[in-house]
Amino acid sequence: MQAGSAIPSNETYAGDWDQRRTAVHDTSKLPWPPPPEGTAGGDAAADPYVRQAAYADPQAEQRFRPPAARTAGNRLLVILLFWALLATSVALWMFGTPPSTLSGTPAQVTAGGRVTGLIGGFLLLTQVLMMSRVAWLENWIGGRDLMRWHRQVGVYLLLSVLAHAAYITVGYAMSADVTVVDQTVTLFTTVDGMVGAYVATGIMVAVSMLAIRAVRRRMPYELWHWLHLTTYAILILGYGHQFANGTELANGGFAHWYWISLYALVIACLVWGRVIEPLWLNLRHRFEVIDVVPESATMFSVYIGGRRLDRLDARAGQYFRWRFFASGAWWQSHPFSLSAAPNDQWLRLTVNAVGDHTTRMRELRPSTRVWAIGPSGTFTADHRTRQRALLIAGGSGIAPIRALLEELPGGSIVIYRATDAGDIVFQDELRSLAQRCGHDLRYVLGSRHDAGPLDLFTPQGLREQVPDVRHRDVYVCGPPGMVETAVAVLRRLRVRRRQIHLDPFEF
Repeated sequence: MQAGSAIPSNETYAGDWDQRRTAVHDTSKLPWPPPPEGTAGGDAAADPYVRQAAYADPQAEQRFRPPAARTAGNRLLVILLFWALLATSVALWMFGTPPSTLSGTPAQVTAGGRVTGLIGGFLLLTQVLMMSRVAWLENWIGGRDLMRWHRQVGVYLLLSVLAHAAYITVGYAMSADVTVVDQTVTLFTTVDGMVGAYVATGIMVAVSMLAIRAVRRRMPYELWHWLHLTTYAILILGYGHQFANGTELANGGFAHWYWISLYALVIACLVWGRVIEPLWLNLRHRFEVIDVVPESATMFSVYIGGRRLDRLDARAGQYFRWRFFASGAWWQSHPFSLSAAPNDQWLRLTVNAVGDHTTRMRELRPSTRVWAIGPSGTFTADHRTRQRALLIAGGSGIAPIRALLEELPGGSIVIYRATDAGDIVFQDELRSLAQRCGHDLRYVLGSRHDAGPLDLFTPQGLREQVPDVRHRDVYVCGPPGMVETAVAVLRRLRVRRRQIHLDPFEF
């Protein structure tokens, strides 16, 4: 970072935490003027510190090899593996089941229950794998798609498990010529492993109901996080039921070891992503709070130091899950993006105090120990597909956008959406980066009903601001409503989905 910005250069204050903490608050010598007034700004005439970005050159675009090309085939590979393994899971049952055992309606209904049970078991393993936090999976697929797949697979998992329970119960009831209620009682009281199966199904239904977006938004993040961890109980109970009551799996053979291998792979990824990797990260770097600095009336930055930060494999735009060992905060972790590119002296996260936990974070003291999990996310310059970028930020969404500006090539356009000048943070740093790197910085101020913001989030308005928007990668981070509106406008402008990058925990 350039000397003279809000945080002095690393070289000047390397290794001296006390001197650096004092300097963090000393902005009296900064040369820049106060925040701009008005609803918009950013052209060269209005602000001498903002440089007009050159628009994309189609010929240069053709010669440009995007960084994302290095991993372009990984996502397709994961998709092909998913369908191949799902097909194998069902095919093993089909090839191992004599056609003569499928004669008659009761047997066919029961067979439908077995097939849906196998599909449900495979989807359960897929869900747990997507929750394992192994870095390679998120880097290959992308945080946004991973969370979208997690929701979609969750729906099909619930439907397949309910269908499995219904088909099996009805099929057995038809075979025994009893009612469905009597058969349910018989299964529950006499068959080994069925109690766990019913409990797992009940947990799955409860978690699925709580995952409905309208319900989820009313729940505290901490409560949702702990309830979501019950998926591990479903995995354990499902394993017992599948191998105790699945005839084909209990008898040994290739199918038996195939499913054992799937469970072993998922559990290994889970232990690696949830236990080994975080433990190694925190033992190696020993993170601790350096200082807490106010940025605006509601936003503040937390500076975190540690050992060997030059060896931390993190990029601008990524996030960590942070746990602070302070009173009232140690028992929960929250995801926050880096608001400055990582360096060998400190990491910075910027927080908007909107809840009990984030409000308490204002009171963090220097030397408070920190437990971090990460880095995570593909909201980085490494995943761009075009030579130039457009960055749209709103509220606390400016944090990863601000960090990205240090690693994106010159010519990027930044549109910063805020209610008024008092809500703008990092103004001096943004101007410094715009001046140094040749970025185009524009402010759009006002309420959501004002003309400036309303016009921005229309196809015509955005095209007037950025005529070559279709030839740029677009990074969007901010309140969910703003993000959804921006994505809808970008799609209407025919910006490809792979060019749109969203901060993953906005979803």
